[in-house]
Amino acid sequence: MRKLERAKKDGRRFLNPVTTKVGGFSIMMKVLPLYLRNREDREPKRALGPFQTDKQLYDKAPESGLRVTWFGHSSELVEIDGVTVLIDPVWDERAAPVSFMGPKRFFAPTLPLDELPALDAVLISHDHYDHLGKRTVQKLAKMRPELRWVCPLSVAKELHGFGVPAGRVTELDWTQETVVRGQCGEELLVTAVPGRHFSGRSLSNRFETLWTGYVLAGGRHKIYFGADSGFWDGFAAIGEAYGPFDLTMLEIGAFHELWRDIHLGPDGAVEAYEALGGEERAGVLMPIHWGLFNLALHGWRQPIEHISEVAAEKRLKMFVPEPGQPTEFWPGQEVRNSWWRKSF
Repeated sequence: MRKLERAKKDGRRFLNPVTTKVGGFSIMMKVLPLYLRNREDREPKRALGPFQTDKQLYDKAPESGLRVTWFGHSSELVEIDGVTVLIDPVWDERAAPVSFMGPKRFFAPTLPLDELPALDAVLISHDHYDHLGKRTVQKLAKMRPELRWVCPLSVAKELHGFGVPAGRVTELDWTQETVVRGQCGEELLVTAVPGRHFSGRSLSNRFETLWTGYVLAGGRHKIYFGADSGFWDGFAAIGEAYGPFDLTMLEIGAFHELWRDIHLGPDGAVEAYEALGGEERAGVLMPIHWGLFNLALHGWRQPIEHISEVAAEKRLKMFVPEPGQPTEFWPGQEVRNSWWRKSF
């Protein structure tokens, strides 16, 4: 069994836990012809939704103790055992460095930022544009200066640059943990765990900030948020060290064989879920990192359609809520909202 360790560096650059290839010029030359020949429906032919979040639902705590609102891609609100955290918030129009070009949202935010319920912390997995929205952070920092932020090593500087006050950010190395307290004193243990990915908001600063997944352990429930990662043998170690989990969130979109080292895709997500321990230790599988941005060559529905087929074959339980719908989690029970099939 692989031992989970703190992140290592080569000079200014953080290293992956195993040897990993990240796309450079040679990969770009292979990908470009594929984009030119591609005929997949990479974006919806018409606007999706509108999806709307009923903010009044947040006035009552979840009866089960665990409720998740998935806002698309990897952005979600998790209410777990009295603690409320927002993960990888991107309310920005585009997952890009500029506001006038780049991958554009398939549907509008389901809830204005200023209508979010009281938050106990915001968790950031890494600094890529589809996980760390600059304008989103700027607005949250201005509206809620007292808000606590948790992020991987070296990301605090970026958050401060977006307006997050000094002293409000906790940086974590892999295997480090911190406690987030709820409004009534409840405690959530947040642990950063290794992943196989990379970071950087430009080609010139790749790997200079860390990337991470998170384990969220409340009084009754435990979640694994896998963030972005290619498959590696550390998934088994994470399941053994931190499981069992009630809910396991793994990425399925923005995948291609050329970058399988840094993204799971549907088949990789199932492989990772099984390595984590399957239903016995990984609980119910929640696909994330799909349905909001055009970031790859595949059709926009392909990841969720494919993993749904695999899950049916393998009889895997999945948690797939409608975007923006606060959805309670009950142990062992599935949620299968096929909203994307209505979007033609």
